Order: sequence, then structure tokens, then C-alpha cells
Amino acid sequence: MQQNNVPMNNLSFKDNAFWRNFLIRSALVIITVAIVVWAMPHDTTHSFSVEQGKPWRYAELTAPFDFPVLKPDATIRRERDSVLRSFEPYYNYDENTETRMVRKFTTDYADGIPDLPTDYISVITNRLHSLYQQGIMPADQYETLRHDTASMIRVVNHKQASSVSIMEIYSAKTAYEQLFADEKLTPYRSLLQRLNLNNYITPNLSYDHTRSESSRNELISNIPLASGLVQKGERIVDHGEIVTQQTYHVIQSYLKENDRRNQDRTQNQISLLGQILYVTILMICFTLYLTLYRKDYFDKPRSLTMLYVLIVLFALLTALLVRNTFVHVYILPYAMAPIFIRVFMDSRTAFMAHVTMILVCAIMLQHPFQFVVVQTVAGLVAINSLRELSQRSQLFRSAVIITLAAMAVNLAFDWTRTTELTMIDYSTYNYLLVNGVALLFAYPLLYLVEKVFGFTSDITLIELSNTNSPLLRRMSEVAPGTFNHSIQVANLAGEIANKIGADAQLVRTGALYHDIGKLANPIYYTENQSGIDPHEMLTDIESAQYIISHVTEGLKMADKYNLPKVIRDFIATHHGQGKAKFFFIRYKNEHPDQPVDELLFTYPGPNPFTREQACLMMADGVEAASRSLSDYTEASIRSLVERIVDTQVADGFFRECPITFRDIQYAKTVLIEKLKTIYHTRISYPSEK
Repeated sequence: MQQNNVPMNNLSFKDNAFWRNFLIRSALVIITVAIVVWAMPHDTTHSFSVEQGKPWRYAELTAPFDFPVLKPDATIRRERDSVLRSFEPYYNYDENTETRMVRKFTTDYADGIPDLPTDYISVITNRLHSLYQQGIMPADQYETLRHDTASMIRVVNHKQASSVSIMEIYSAKTAYEQLFADEKLTPYRSLLQRLNLNNYITPNLSYDHTRSESSRNELISNIPLASGLVQKGERIVDHGEIVTQQTYHVIQSYLKENDRRNQDRTQNQISLLGQILYVTILMICFTLYLTLYRKDYFDKPRSLTMLYVLIVLFALLTALLVRNTFVHVYILPYAMAPIFIRVFMDSRTAFMAHVTMILVCAIMLQHPFQFVVVQTVAGLVAINSLRELSQRSQLFRSAVIITLAAMAVNLAFDWTRTTELTMIDYSTYNYLLVNGVALLFAYPLLYLVEKVFGFTSDITLIELSNTNSPLLRRMSEVAPGTFNHSIQVANLAGEIANKIGADAQLVRTGALYHDIGKLANPIYYTENQSGIDPHEMLTDIESAQYIISHVTEGLKMADKYNLPKVIRDFIATHHGQGKAKFFFIRYKNEHPDQPVDELLFTYPGPNPFTREQACLMMADGVEAASRSLSDYTEASIRSLVERIVDTQVADGFFRECPITFRDIQYAKTVLIEKLKTIYHTRISYPSEK
């Protein structure tokens, strides 16, 4: 049963660890996506201040979509007025009006007209018929149309429409006047006027609002509102160019089309969902890369934080420039991110983070493909040209190479898209030059990154390894033996690190500081004694406590002088959880029958957990023991090195660090060769006789 319970417990533990890791990674992705998408421009609304005849104050404006170049309002009004001159309103012809009015007249004068012959009834009837056949319209509409003698109307009679000049149409008043134009009626005008013939004249043409408006709208709709088309990717205006009248109209057309698109809430929501999905996919891929190939970074919050902060930071800066359009995004030193990651982490992670960052930023731009290619090449050059940053000249050289590479790729794009060299827009290269200058600020920004995320760069290590630094200078004065021992150990450990591919600069710097705790009581350590041994007056336990205390005192001193954590780790681990063996063995020999509290003779540790710390432990143990050799032959040196290192391995000091047996064998070889060189036999100079 106990055997069955163990796997169940292990399984439960693994499940808990899996879900904990899954939640941590999911939180990283969700938070990053939320911040980036929040900063992204979800629409393309711009607040351009455009002045005709003045220079364009913003970055290059390129059409993000196809849009028509709208005509100015004044031009559209002129064209509309011109078109409406040919507009023919529709009027419906009513036959019943004539029939009703003529019947009324003949009924009223069925007995004839007083003082006129009987045949005048038919004369007036025929005249009324003629007027109604021509058409009579309401007086107000007639007066409006008569202002333009060329006006035409369309008379609809039974489903047929014919164009008629307004000059052939009457109003009730003009029809009444035209009635007396007949040669038979003119002599009797005064007599006929008493008959009120105008009572028999009424409009038989009625305005057809539906047909007229339809015809009017059709004419207006046929007026082209655009004078041209701007295609996606076409350059509209560049920084510093004078805004001509045509350019002004193009920009205004772009803004109107942009506003029209942004009014579509459904389209904006779909665009937002697309941005969320896009950024989420990229961040999941980057997180999966870390999970599969750099799992140790999840145990280093500072490393993880810096990676995601750099991606978010450059995405925010890109969104800021895109929203305000006051400068080109090429001015941002994107290659600075892989430089930082390469200096503090590794090349592959630097490349993956850079590509992820560039792809996230690209979705906000008008020319994403060219941007991705140019910046990816710049990042690759940055990673390969700056393997380590230990001198300012390295950064200057890398900035020049990165700038030239980016300009070369951009020039390749320009050459593929133009037929004449004079058509190339060279303003982009100015931004790339400014980008190269901005990369030089990576050097001072390294200090800020170190302080914010707790890293230690090679530059800082080089500064700390300067023997004129206050702490090392004090050591050389107060504990010269310890100082010389530390220098020897630094050289040995550095050579081992070079041989096995570890960080040699880190090992050398850590070795210089690993024994700074001896400054508290330098006389208690053999290398600083000059004939007086204070341990003769102490018990073995007290002596062991003094020896062990140089670790704890060293950590206190490291805190006092603000030494980086990686250096403090060397101080804590260079003896691991070993014992002060000299006093421990002597105490056991002197008290064979008493139980021994081993903790009183044990260093606080921990044991080394990096390859660099293992290098220091081996070099420190061998260098200290080598001073006790009576003769320095190859056999004695080899025996010493084998014994010291094998003992450290047997005591389990290297179980928690990723060092291999092959690395340990290389370390032995390096130590043997170096000690042979240090303690080689010198020739004896002859005495002068």
C-alpha cells in the first residue's frame, strides 16, 4: 500500500506543479496581450492640422486603404447647378379638367351669349379646348419656371411623357389673355370680360413630385464626386513637403473616408478581435519557446520580467508614434532590445524576443512587411556583432553596422519598387541614421536595466575587477596575503571557465571578492600571519568559528558595498557546506570518546549551483592546498589536484550545479598545467668571483 501511495502523491504533486506553471504562463500572456491591445490604435482617426501652402509637419503619410479623391464642395455645387439646368420637372396632364370646364361653360350659356351671335359659343369652346390642350399650370410654378425661358417640362399623358417648352405652357392668367387673342373675340373683348371667362380656366397640369424628385436625384447622383483614386500604399505627402491644393484635397478626402470607416462599429469590433487574436498567438508562441527551451527563466523572475517588459515597452512606443504621427517609427531603436537580452541572457532568446516584438509592432503600421524585414535584419546584426559588451567602442561599432545593414535592406526594397533612382524617397534613411545614433544610448541604459531588473553586465564586472576599487584596495593593504591568494584563484578559475565554456569574466570577478570577509579578522588566516598565530590561544571550536565567519562577514561586507547578487553568491558558495577540516579533525583526534557537533565546524553554504561557482571552489581549494607542498614536482602537483577535486566531488559539493565529469576533468588538467607554470623550478644564478 505504501508503494502505491507514493506514485499517487507524486502524480498529485506533478498535477499541482503543472497547473501552477500553466496559470503563471497564461497570466503572462493575458497581461501582455491586454496592455498591447489597449495601446494599439483600434481605429485610424487622426487629428491632422492641415494648412494649404504650408509644410507638412508630420511623418510620411501613406494611404492605408484605397479611397477616392473627393471634389471640393464649391466644385460639386457648380456642377450640380449646371446639371440641374437640364432638369425637366414632371407634370401630369388631366383630361377631365377640360371636359368639366367646357361642359360648365356650355351649360351656363346654353341660351347663348347676350348681344353676340349664337356661333360664338362654339368659338369660345374651341378656344378653351386649344388652351387646355397646350396645358395650364399653377401660377406660382409657372412664374418660377418662366425665369429661364429655356426651361422644359415633361408632360405625362397616359403613360407617355413628352418634353414641352415652358413658353408653350400657360398659367390661368396667361391663358385668359391668350383667349382674347383670337381675331373673332378681340372686337368683343369688353363685352366678354363681363362674362368672367376666367372662371372656366383652371390648371390641368399638376406637379408630379415623385417622378420629378426621382429624376432630379438621378441627375445629381450621376455627378462624379471624386476626381481620382488613391491606392493603398501610395504616398500622399512626406515630412517637410509643401501642401499644395491638390495634396490638401487628397488629405481631406482621406480624413473623410477614414471617418466614414470608423463609424462602422461592427467593423471596429471585428478589427479589435483580430488584433487580440494576432497578439495572443504571437505571445503564446514566445511563451511556448521559453517553456520548451528556456524553462530556467521561469525560475528567474527578473529575466522573465525583462523579456515581457521590453516587448510591451516597444509596442507602447510604436502605438504612441502611430497615434500621433509626428515622427516615423524607424526612429525607434528596436535593435536595442536584442542587445539587452543578448548581454544579460542568450542569443537565441534575444532573437525570438526581437522577432515577437517586431511582429507585434508591425500590425500597427502601413507597411508591415518592409518594417519586419528591415528590423529583423537589424536585430540579427545586433545579436551577432555584440556577443559581449565590455568596451564602449564595441557598441559604437555595432551601431554603425546595424545602421548600415538596415539602410541596405531598405535600399533593396526601394530599388525593387522604382524604375529610376531619382524617384527614391531618401527621407527614410534620415530616420535610420537617427535610429543608429539612438542605439548609442544602450550603453548608459544598461546601468538602468541592471538596477531595475537586478542583472550584472560584463561592464559592471570589469569595473568591479579593477584592483583600485575601494574594497580591493583595502584588501591589498589590510590582508595582502588574502589579496594575493584571491588574484591567483581568479586567474586559475578564469582559465577553467574558458576551457569549459563558462563565463570567465564573472568567475574572475567573483574570485577577487570571495574572501573579502577575512578583512574583519585578517590575522586569523595563515596567508596574513607573520610569525604570530592567534589560534594557539583558542580552542578548536573557537578557531573554526573564526575561520567560518569569513563567509558571513563577507556577505555583510558585500551588502555594505552594494555588490551584485552574483558576486554575493560566490562568497556564500566557495566553501559550500564543507567543514573547517583542520580544526574538525584535530578536535576529533583530541576528543575521541565525545560526540562531535559537526555544525560547529560546517560552513553555512549553500553548495555551488552554477558552473562558475564550481570553478571557483576547485581553484580555491587547490590554490590554498598547493602552498603546503614541500616540493613542486609534476607528480606532487598532479596528486594534489586529483585529491582535492575528487574529495569535493565525493563530498557532493557539485550535485546541485550543471557541471559534467568532462568539465571536471578539464578543470583538473588546467589546474595541473597552471600550477606547474606557477611553481616551475628557476635556474640558479652564479656568484661573481
